[in-house]
Amino acid sequence: MYRILVNTGLLLAIAVLSGCASMSSEECVNSDWAAIGYEDGSRGYTSDKFGSRRKACAKHGVTADFKAYQEGRDEGLVEFCQPSRGYNLGASGGTYYGVCDVAMEEEFLDAYRVGSQLHTLRSNVNNANSRIYSKEAELKRTKEKIRAKEAELISEDITTQDRVLLLADLKELSERTGELEAEIERLVADKARYEYELRDYEQTVAAYGY
Repeated sequence: MYRILVNTGLLLAIAVLSGCASMSSEECVNSDWAAIGYEDGSRGYTSDKFGSRRKACAKHGVTADFKAYQEGRDEGLVEFCQPSRGYNLGASGGTYYGVCDVAMEEEFLDAYRVGSQLHTLRSNVNNANSRIYSKEAELKRTKEKIRAKEAELISEDITTQDRVLLLADLKELSERTGELEAEIERLVADKARYEYELRDYEQTVAAYGY
Protein backbone atom coordinates (compact mmCIF):
# COMPACT_ATOMS: atom_id res chain seq x y z
CA MET A 1 0.00 0.00 0.00
CA TYR A 2 1.14 3.49 -0.84
CA ARG A 3 0.40 4.70 2.66
CA ILE A 4 3.24 2.64 4.11
CA LEU A 5 5.77 4.27 1.81
CA VAL A 6 5.18 7.88 2.79
CA ASN A 7 7.00 9.25 5.81
CA THR A 8 5.65 11.29 8.67
CA GLY A 9 6.90 14.59 7.30
CA LEU A 10 5.12 14.03 4.02
CA LEU A 11 1.87 13.12 5.77
CA LEU A 12 2.07 16.35 7.73
CA ALA A 13 2.50 18.31 4.51
CA ILE A 14 -0.48 16.51 3.01
CA ALA A 15 -2.61 17.40 6.02
CA VAL A 16 -1.77 21.07 5.52
CA LEU A 17 -2.55 20.93 1.82
CA SER A 18 -5.80 19.06 2.39
CA GLY A 19 -7.25 21.99 4.28
CA CYS A 20 -5.94 24.66 1.93
CA ALA A 21 -7.04 25.23 -1.63
CA SER A 22 -4.42 27.96 -2.16
CA MET A 23 -0.97 26.55 -2.93
CA SER A 24 2.35 28.29 -3.43
CA SER A 25 4.52 27.72 -6.47
CA GLU A 26 6.94 25.64 -4.39
CA GLU A 27 4.12 23.50 -3.01
CA CYS A 28 2.80 22.87 -6.51
CA VAL A 29 6.22 21.87 -7.85
CA ASN A 30 7.10 19.60 -4.92
CA SER A 31 3.70 18.05 -4.25
CA ASP A 32 3.41 14.29 -4.27
CA TRP A 33 0.06 14.07 -6.02
CA ALA A 34 -0.34 10.35 -5.38
CA ALA A 35 0.10 10.91 -1.64
CA ILE A 36 -2.32 13.83 -1.66
CA GLY A 37 -4.82 11.72 -3.59
CA TYR A 38 -4.46 8.91 -1.10
CA GLU A 39 -5.11 11.25 1.81
CA ASP A 40 -8.16 12.75 0.10
CA GLY A 41 -9.52 9.31 -0.67
CA SER A 42 -8.99 8.05 2.88
CA ARG A 43 -11.04 11.03 4.10
CA GLY A 44 -13.88 10.37 1.66
CA TYR A 45 -13.35 13.57 -0.30
CA THR A 46 -14.68 13.92 -3.82
CA SER A 47 -12.36 14.63 -6.74
CA ASP A 48 -13.47 18.27 -6.52
CA LYS A 49 -10.59 18.69 -4.09
CA PHE A 50 -8.20 18.06 -6.95
CA GLY A 51 -9.95 20.67 -9.08
CA SER A 52 -9.32 23.46 -6.57
CA ARG A 53 -5.65 22.51 -6.28
CA ARG A 54 -5.27 22.22 -10.04
CA LYS A 55 -6.56 25.77 -10.47
CA ALA A 56 -4.24 27.06 -7.75
CA CYS A 57 -1.21 25.44 -9.37
CA ALA A 58 -2.23 26.58 -12.84
CA LYS A 59 -1.78 30.17 -11.63
CA HIS A 60 1.89 29.31 -11.01
CA GLY A 61 2.26 27.65 -14.39
CA VAL A 62 2.40 24.18 -12.83
CA THR A 63 0.30 21.31 -14.14
CA ALA A 64 -1.13 19.07 -11.43
CA ASP A 65 -0.68 15.34 -12.02
CA PHE A 66 -4.26 14.03 -12.12
CA LYS A 67 -3.24 10.48 -13.02
CA ALA A 68 -1.02 10.14 -9.95
CA TYR A 69 -3.62 11.87 -7.80
CA GLN A 70 -6.40 9.56 -8.98
CA GLU A 71 -4.31 6.44 -8.44
CA GLY A 72 -3.55 7.55 -4.90
CA ARG A 73 -7.16 8.53 -4.26
CA ASP A 74 -8.42 5.15 -5.47
CA GLU A 75 -6.19 3.45 -2.89
CA GLY A 76 -7.33 5.88 -0.21
CA LEU A 77 -10.96 5.16 -0.99
CA VAL A 78 -10.40 1.46 -0.33
CA GLU A 79 -9.42 2.42 3.21
CA PHE A 80 -12.30 4.88 3.59
CA CYS A 81 -15.03 2.62 2.24
CA GLN A 82 -14.83 0.09 5.06
CA PRO A 83 -17.98 -0.55 7.15
CA SER A 84 -16.25 0.62 10.32
CA ARG A 85 -15.43 3.95 8.69
CA GLY A 86 -18.99 4.26 7.45
CA TYR A 87 -20.29 3.69 10.96
CA ASN A 88 -17.91 6.25 12.45
CA LEU A 89 -18.82 8.80 9.79
CA GLY A 90 -22.52 8.38 10.49
CA ALA A 91 -22.10 8.38 14.27
CA SER A 92 -20.18 11.66 14.11
CA GLY A 93 -22.86 13.30 11.98
CA GLY A 94 -20.65 13.36 8.89
CA THR A 95 -21.91 13.47 5.32
CA TYR A 96 -21.25 10.74 2.77
CA TYR A 97 -20.64 12.05 -0.74
CA GLY A 98 -21.18 8.87 -2.73
CA VAL A 99 -17.50 8.21 -3.37
CA CYS A 100 -17.37 4.46 -2.75
CA ASP A 101 -17.22 1.87 -5.50
CA VAL A 102 -20.42 -0.11 -6.03
CA ALA A 103 -18.71 -3.29 -4.84
CA MET A 104 -18.01 -1.73 -1.41
CA GLU A 105 -20.82 0.76 -1.08
CA GLU A 106 -23.64 -1.49 0.14
CA GLU A 107 -21.88 -2.62 3.32
CA PHE A 108 -20.47 0.87 3.85
CA LEU A 109 -23.93 2.43 3.60
CA ASP A 110 -25.48 -0.16 5.92
CA ALA A 111 -22.94 0.74 8.58
CA TYR A 112 -23.26 4.46 7.83
CA ARG A 113 -27.04 4.30 8.41
CA VAL A 114 -26.51 2.51 11.72
CA GLY A 115 -24.11 5.26 12.82
CA SER A 116 -26.40 8.02 11.53
CA GLN A 117 -29.34 6.68 13.52
CA LEU A 118 -27.17 6.58 16.63
CA HIS A 119 -26.16 10.19 16.01
CA THR A 120 -29.81 11.19 15.63
CA LEU A 121 -30.80 9.52 18.91
CA ARG A 122 -27.89 11.14 20.75
CA SER A 123 -28.85 14.49 19.27
CA ASN A 124 -32.42 14.03 20.48
CA VAL A 125 -31.18 13.61 24.06
CA ASN A 126 -28.76 16.54 23.80
CA ASN A 127 -31.39 18.81 22.27
CA ALA A 128 -33.88 17.91 24.98
CA ASN A 129 -31.29 18.77 27.62
CA SER A 130 -30.62 22.11 25.94
CA ARG A 131 -34.33 22.96 25.74
CA ILE A 132 -34.87 22.00 29.38
CA TYR A 133 -31.95 24.17 30.44
CA SER A 134 -33.28 27.09 28.39
CA LYS A 135 -36.81 26.80 29.80
CA GLU A 136 -35.53 26.42 33.37
CA ALA A 137 -33.42 29.55 32.94
CA GLU A 138 -36.44 31.46 31.62
CA LEU A 139 -38.56 30.16 34.52
CA LYS A 140 -35.97 31.38 36.99
CA ARG A 141 -35.91 34.84 35.38
CA THR A 142 -39.72 34.96 35.34
CA LYS A 143 -39.94 34.15 39.06
CA GLU A 144 -37.35 36.82 39.81
CA LYS A 145 -39.48 39.34 37.93
CA ILE A 146 -42.52 38.27 39.92
CA ARG A 147 -40.67 38.81 43.21
CA ALA A 148 -39.48 42.23 42.07
CA LYS A 149 -42.95 43.34 41.03
CA GLU A 150 -44.49 41.98 44.25
CA ALA A 151 -41.99 44.11 46.16
CA GLU A 152 -43.06 47.16 44.14
CA LEU A 153 -46.70 46.34 44.78
CA ILE A 154 -46.39 46.67 48.55
CA SER A 155 -44.45 49.91 48.34
CA GLU A 156 -46.14 52.70 50.31
CA ASP A 157 -45.71 55.38 47.65
CA ILE A 158 -47.17 53.37 44.74
CA THR A 159 -49.97 55.07 42.81
CA THR A 160 -53.26 53.42 41.96
CA GLN A 161 -52.42 53.46 38.25
CA ASP A 162 -49.04 51.81 38.87
CA ARG A 163 -50.72 49.22 41.08
CA VAL A 164 -53.13 48.31 38.27
CA LEU A 165 -50.24 47.96 35.82
CA LEU A 166 -48.24 45.85 38.25
CA LEU A 167 -51.18 43.54 38.86
CA ALA A 168 -51.57 43.09 35.10
CA ASP A 169 -47.87 42.32 34.77
CA LEU A 170 -48.04 39.82 37.63
CA LYS A 171 -51.00 38.07 36.05
CA GLU A 172 -49.10 37.75 32.77
CA LEU A 173 -45.93 36.54 34.51
CA SER A 174 -47.90 34.04 36.57
CA GLU A 175 -49.47 32.62 33.40
CA ARG A 176 -46.06 32.39 31.79
CA THR A 177 -44.75 30.56 34.85
CA GLY A 178 -47.48 27.96 34.47
CA GLU A 179 -46.73 27.57 30.77
CA LEU A 180 -43.02 27.11 31.40
CA GLU A 181 -43.58 24.54 34.14
CA ALA A 182 -45.83 22.56 31.78
CA GLU A 183 -43.27 22.81 28.96
CA ILE A 184 -40.47 21.65 31.25
CA GLU A 185 -42.56 18.70 32.42
CA ARG A 186 -43.23 17.71 28.80
CA LEU A 187 -39.56 18.11 27.85
CA VAL A 188 -38.44 15.99 30.80
CA ALA A 189 -40.82 13.26 29.64
CA ASP A 190 -39.47 13.59 26.09
CA LYS A 191 -35.91 13.35 27.37
CA ALA A 192 -36.71 10.17 29.31
CA ARG A 193 -38.21 8.65 26.15
CA TYR A 194 -35.21 9.70 24.05
CA GLU A 195 -32.81 8.23 26.61
CA TYR A 196 -34.71 4.95 26.57
CA GLU A 197 -34.63 4.86 22.76
CA LEU A 198 -30.89 5.61 22.81
CA ARG A 199 -30.09 2.88 25.34
CA ASP A 200 -32.18 0.38 23.40
CA TYR A 201 -30.47 1.28 20.12
CA GLU A 202 -26.99 1.19 21.68
CA GLN A 203 -27.67 -2.41 22.66
CA THR A 204 -28.68 -3.13 19.07
CA VAL A 205 -25.54 -1.45 17.77
CA ALA A 206 -23.40 -3.52 20.13
CA ALA A 207 -24.81 -6.62 18.47
CA TYR A 208 -23.37 -5.38 15.16
CA GLY A 209 -19.91 -5.36 16.73
CA TYR A 210 -19.24 -1.63 16.28
